[in-house]
Amino acid sequence: MSEHEQRRRTRLAWALALVALLGGTAGLVAGSEGWSLAAFRTMLADGSADLILWQIRAPRTLGAWLTGALFGLAGAIAQGLFRNPLADPYLLGSAAGASLGVVLVLAASSLAGVGLSLATAELLSRFGLVAAAFVGALVGVGLTLSLARGAQHTTRLLLAGVVVGVVLGALNDLLTTLAPDALRGKQAFLLGTTGFLGWSSCAVLGAVLLLVLPPGWRLSRVLDALTLGEDSAVSLGLPLPMLRLVLVVLMALATGTAVSQAGMVAFVGLVAPHLVRRFVHATHGYRLVASAAMGGALLLLADVLARTLIAPQELPVGVLTAVLGGFYLLWLLRRREIAG
Repeated sequence: MSEHEQRRRTRLAWALALVALLGGTAGLVAGSEGWSLAAFRTMLADGSADLILWQIRAPRTLGAWLTGALFGLAGAIAQGLFRNPLADPYLLGSAAGASLGVVLVLAASSLAGVGLSLATAELLSRFGLVAAAFVGALVGVGLTLSLARGAQHTTRLLLAGVVVGVVLGALNDLLTTLAPDALRGKQAFLLGTTGFLGWSSCAVLGAVLLLVLPPGWRLSRVLDALTLGEDSAVSLGLPLPMLRLVLVVLMALATGTAVSQAGMVAFVGLVAPHLVRRFVHATHGYRLVASAAMGGALLLLADVLARTLIAPQELPVGVLTAVLGGFYLLWLLRRREIAG
């Protein structure tokens, strides 16, 4: 590695650490009135800091970073696995499966004629929908792997993911037609939100990040070998079908956990690896770790902006990431057209 490249990596690491620190501080200060230092001082003076800061804002801020880190890590794995810079964590049916799991729970309550009280609805949103989204995401990926007959062929895996996504999406629409009351809960899930993240969510997100990142980093040499092509990777003696399957499982676990806690947050898993490649040229080992940190920084900043842009109202964070991510990709495409 050249000295220049080492300096670029060091600058990126410091920049991501600084963004996380500033974003975390802003997340603690930002409230229903936006960035108001007067309101913050009043909160500290009246003794409500323990409840508001440490039980609401702190876990939400940390949870937003952890969720973004899982999306960024899953996106880096997907782009390396499929050798496509436009690959994202939702390719293999996890998004459609998670959405279907949520709608199944909501539709079952509606079709059974259960009138949900506010407390029951909150309990359902925190536990029932989280579990349903996680299981649904894993089921979607499992169906994709079953249809593709494993992870031996990348093209077959991608096509199977598209088919599973379409079929599960159709079932999703059918259920919402039969139970229209489920549409509101589904819409909130599809828009993405960090509002329900608590310390229990942070524990789950952190545990899965620690579970996925080390084996992902160790298998990064497989992604490096795939950049040379399938035949070159096989010639190196790598058991590609098994290792690719492990990478798919890691990607599905990271994506399913993030989606189950925060809903369908768009573009973070796609844009984070793009930004890392823009700033440094590195092997996949460094890229996976940096993409996780970049994804955490992006979603943390988006969460703070979602809370403050139209305070006291709040924007769905998934809508904000979709707008910002979409504009970034349009700008990138336009710049390449001009350069080409």
